[in-house]
Amino acid sequence: MENVLIRDDAYYMNEALKQAKIAFSEDEVPVGCIIVCKDKIVGKAYNLSSKLNDFTAHAEMQAFTSAALALGGKYLNDCTLYVTLEPCLMCAGACYWTQIGRVVFGAKDEKKGASSYGINPYHPKTIVVGGIMEKECSEILKTYFSKKRK
Repeated sequence: MENVLIRDDAYYMNEALKQAKIAFSEDEVPVGCIIVCKDKIVGKAYNLSSKLNDFTAHAEMQAFTSAALALGGKYLNDCTLYVTLEPCLMCAGACYWTQIGRVVFGAKDEKKGASSYGINPYHPKTIVVGGIMEKECSEILKTYFSKKRK
């Protein structure tokens, strides 16, 4: 019998949350992201918009670049993106172009999340799952913005 290790969505969301914690420690909006292909993390990143002074430097965008380099191609249809906050429209559009197989997010973004626009910006074959470790993913964002308001 082949020894196969398959981890679940909560395991990988916890890995994305580790990236969000790095962002928090660097005073970035704490959004973390990883990309998994065949049970292996091939890309990981966190929000770098402030540090790079680049509004496109969202965690997803950084992770896409990392994964594409690791895999040697721009299509990620065999991969799953795990991100602590629902992708915005820009990042959902990037999901479309990468043809990512699955998108799994933690906290829903009621104001700027892709689902708030009433369209499906993802590739037609992409499966989107939300609410994985939602409480933990929401909490780090609430803590960050509460700290900023003080």
